[in-house]
Amino acid sequence: MSGLNLDQLCARYGWQIADEVYKAIGKNAENHITKSLGVLQEDGVYAFFLYQVSRGAREKPGAKKLRDQAKELFREAGIKGFENATDPLQAVRDQLASDLDQLLLAKRLLEQALIYARYHAKALG
Repeated sequence: MSGLNLDQLCARYGWQIADEVYKAIGKNAENHITKSLGVLQEDGVYAFFLYQVSRGAREKPGAKKLRDQAKELFREAGIKGFENATDPLQAVRDQLASDLDQLLLAKRLLEQALIYARYHAKALG
């Protein structure tokens, strides 16, 4: 992870999240990203991934894209438990939650990426 510009990484994932979610659910992308950011800020990383899984039919395609992009962001940032994770809920439960520093870093990175994604989504639609 040394030498990695984390803000640049968040900006890239913010754009990718907005683009992928917009392709999946159109104009509802900004709303879904904003609600997801609220869940993350209020309830944490595990709740964020749980929220994505719990979405109804209208939001489900965008939620899957958002979940996949968040998982990739964590993998690329070297977040514990996401090196080869297939199930982000299990990765958070079994590994990330046991390391407070990594958990707080993951939350901060995802929060920043979602802030950028919200503005990108607003610009798209």
